[in-house]
Amino acid sequence: MSSLTELRQIFFQECEEQLEDLTDGLNALEAVADGSNPDPDEVNSMFRAVHSIKGGAASFSLDAIAQFAHAYETILDELRGGQLLISCEVLPIFYRAADYLADLIALGAAGSEPDPDALALQMSEVKALSQTALVPEPEDDLLAAFVPLAMGDEGPLPADVELEGPAFEISFAPTAALYANGHEPAHLFRELETLGRLITRVELSGHGQWDDPEPAITWRLSLSTDRSEREIREIFEFAEPYAEFHISTNTGTEAVSPPPLMEADVEGAEIDDTSIKAKTDSLAASPAEQTPKPRTSHKSTVRVDLGQVDELINLVGELVITQSVMTQSLLEHSGVVSRKVAATLDDFKSLTRTIQEGIMAIRAQSVKPLFQRMARIVRETAQIAGKEVRFAAEGEDTEVDRIMIERLVDPLTHILRNAVDHGVEAGPQRIQSGKDEAGCITLTAAHRSGRVVIEVSDDGAGVQRDKVLASAIAKGLVPATAQLSDGEIDRLLFMPGFSTADEVTNLSGRGVGMDVVNSEIRRLGGRVAIISHPGKGTTISISLPLTLAVLDGMIVEVGEETLVVPISAILETIRPDASQIHQIGPSSRMVAVRDMMVPIIELGQVFGYQSGSAPRHGHILFIVEDEKGTLFALAVDQIRDQRQVVIKSLESNYGHVPFVAAATILGDGQIALIVDLDEITHRISNTTSTSVKHKRAYA
Repeated sequence: MSSLTELRQIFFQECEEQLEDLTDGLNALEAVADGSNPDPDEVNSMFRAVHSIKGGAASFSLDAIAQFAHAYETILDELRGGQLLISCEVLPIFYRAADYLADLIALGAAGSEPDPDALALQMSEVKALSQTALVPEPEDDLLAAFVPLAMGDEGPLPADVELEGPAFEISFAPTAALYANGHEPAHLFRELETLGRLITRVELSGHGQWDDPEPAITWRLSLSTDRSEREIREIFEFAEPYAEFHISTNTGTEAVSPPPLMEADVEGAEIDDTSIKAKTDSLAASPAEQTPKPRTSHKSTVRVDLGQVDELINLVGELVITQSVMTQSLLEHSGVVSRKVAATLDDFKSLTRTIQEGIMAIRAQSVKPLFQRMARIVRETAQIAGKEVRFAAEGEDTEVDRIMIERLVDPLTHILRNAVDHGVEAGPQRIQSGKDEAGCITLTAAHRSGRVVIEVSDDGAGVQRDKVLASAIAKGLVPATAQLSDGEIDRLLFMPGFSTADEVTNLSGRGVGMDVVNSEIRRLGGRVAIISHPGKGTTISISLPLTLAVLDGMIVEVGEETLVVPISAILETIRPDASQIHQIGPSSRMVAVRDMMVPIIELGQVFGYQSGSAPRHGHILFIVEDEKGTLFALAVDQIRDQRQVVIKSLESNYGHVPFVAAATILGDGQIALIVDLDEITHRISNTTSTSVKHKRAYA
């Protein structure tokens, strides 16, 4: 791979980070979309992100990206200069521009060209925003507002002009390539103004003619700031290869006087220092915001091919198995190991766990980029449906496996489109119901009981169960005489070919959306649950395993078989007395745990290992909890050990096995199944009426 190709790939990877910063800024602007002044730091971050994208795109001759980013950064520059005000009409244009910029970057990464008509349409919308929202300034002030950045002064600094240290002296002499690649020095200087007090001066070299084929301008910049030199260099990052750029530091507090400059015949080049200060101070929205906010320091990162990470994960898994085999072999060989050998084995086990956790952290990634992508889906779907919908995200820092994030795109897209189209009512209908005209959809993520739980909630009308049942009967999906519970009716939404839409539209009507959700989540080893309250809304919950190759498990015996129960799902382990177990009906049993009655699940009966139904007081019970807060007692015969086990997927090597999440290899070479507690408790709760729901009773 050539170095240019590698740099191009790095550019597109960095674009993902820049788009993330841009989206964060837009989300922050929603809170002030009423004409008030936005946070200058947020606007500066957005401007810096778009400017970096433009500079990099121009470097690789990605003209469409550079042109559109240039138009976008122009309106962002007007926003931070106070010429453009944020409003409910303007903010959607900013969002659409960000979405289209992301599309252009995706096309550029794929080596494709955008549709010229679409590009022209988006460019015109952005330019029109600038033309219509530009706040006119008095004619006499236009030159004064422009001079400090673009022209400067050609003489020495006035004696009374002082720059408080530390100060930086910057020399910037662009070449023709800088302008050919879409850079504009004025934007760079405005960015410098956000770091501190800036005095800009100009020098003409050569013949001093403005129409020379090669640029003959050198800027001398004096910047007083408490920021680091690295932050200054970041501003010139993409422009530096196309200019002579030098920076020096003066840490004193004396007046800074640039070297004498050549005289140039430049009209209106005289600078009023008060105008410079006014220009800089205008960036602050209020006195309370004039103190610069500390920037968030970015961690240093190294880009590694995912294939290499996968190989490391596999090797760590084999290391864990080898450690278990070695421990098991020593115990079987001598029965009892010496104290020194035992200590060595403990150290080896601890080291193995540390390595495993480090490798897992490399593969993990937050769901924030996924959630930002889903925000766009909601905006576009709401626009097509003609509804006003607000989007909220919670738990964006939740980390899951990167591969899982990629495979969640389609299921979440279908769920969110369905929530906008079917869940949220139209504005007039919501007002009649006493709700806000704008609907709300919330996307959340969290770690719960050793699994990743992602929920999509809306405040719509809920599932219309009579309509769902009637549609299912009409389509022949269920018999006309079927007597279904509310939960069973809700599950009809995930059947292939099911739809309640009266006609096929761009959003729904073909009956393929929620079926795709169910099948894809099952392929990931997860499960989908739906909870709906008529008139209040619907929540669709996706429960996924932490498919990070290794987990902490409790090795148990049930009948003559060995199973693994994830420790993260166990709240408490008890060995009840016979007086604590109560028979409820012919086959159901419950155990009294303090002030609660908890249903017992015989794990041996679930897997068909044993058929006896009489309760045995010798059972060991694991108290577990499902996502609804319902407690269950999982009955096993014996606990053998507690250890780390390596997850071996059955989905990819064999197929889906009911009540089984995966398999593992134990230290003695035996294969053990890893129990899927979520699926077991979900099936039991849907088939029995004796389970008692409680609020969360355990930390």
